[in-house]
Amino acid sequence: MFQVEEIRIQLPHIDLAARVYGPEDGQPVLALHGWLDNAMTFELLAPKLQGVRIVALDMAGHGHSGRRGPGAGYQLWDYALDALMAAHQLGWQRFSLLGHSLGGIISVLIAGAVPERIQSLALIDGLVPDTGEAAQSPKKLGEALQAQIDLADKKKTIYSSIEQAVEARKRGLIAVSQQAAELLASRGLSPVAGGYSWNTDQRLTLPSPLRLTNAHAMAFVNAVQCPTNLVLAEQGLLLSIPEFMQFIECLDKPNFQVHRLPGGHHLHVNDDAGACAVADCLNTFFAAN
Repeated sequence: MFQVEEIRIQLPHIDLAARVYGPEDGQPVLALHGWLDNAMTFELLAPKLQGVRIVALDMAGHGHSGRRGPGAGYQLWDYALDALMAAHQLGWQRFSLLGHSLGGIISVLIAGAVPERIQSLALIDGLVPDTGEAAQSPKKLGEALQAQIDLADKKKTIYSSIEQAVEARKRGLIAVSQQAAELLASRGLSPVAGGYSWNTDQRLTLPSPLRLTNAHAMAFVNAVQCPTNLVLAEQGLLLSIPEFMQFIECLDKPNFQVHRLPGGHHLHVNDDAGACAVADCLNTFFAAN
């Protein structure tokens, strides 16, 4: 019988929840979800992956994990630190990373920054963040600072029913299937006065105060030393960005594989067919690495 369990990982600065899949003696894999999602994004995929022990975190401010304290934020490097500290708590000196979207971006930063720790890198429609050049930085920082100030006057949306919240998630900024929305809602909704609300920290919606430049992004990808497998969704986010394929073509990395699969940005959780297609790619990859 496939093993699934819930754990909590207590870090000095925050308490993280995680959903654990697979045998205890499996290859250690830390899984990081996308923006405003949670660990349930791997619920269809994880049982189809063979020989791995997947610890799927609810990243800070998401799912059942804690929120950052007042004055703190949710920058990419903050998530990277959380992930490394979680791996330390798990006793993993060397491990693999599985990241979707934002989780893929964070995984690349980790693998580039501490390459000796990462055995292999599996990415689903996520590689590098939206970049920004130096000339834009003052204006972007001003906008981000004002957004933080304005957040105090914003109220979270309350839905009268779980079904209404699921429907809103289906039609969100990045649309997902009914099944995906229900899975994410099962871990992402909390009862509140008047109905239900998504329990993600509102600060997650704030604009970034500082973006990496294109040169920064390229440097992190080039610093990755482990075998890397990038699954691109044909109807996903990355292939809709004209500059992205130019970025990929500039990479000179023999251990960097790219697979294009039909489906949207959440192809691994939208339906069973998408999860099977991603699993076929990743089982071969993890077995070889």
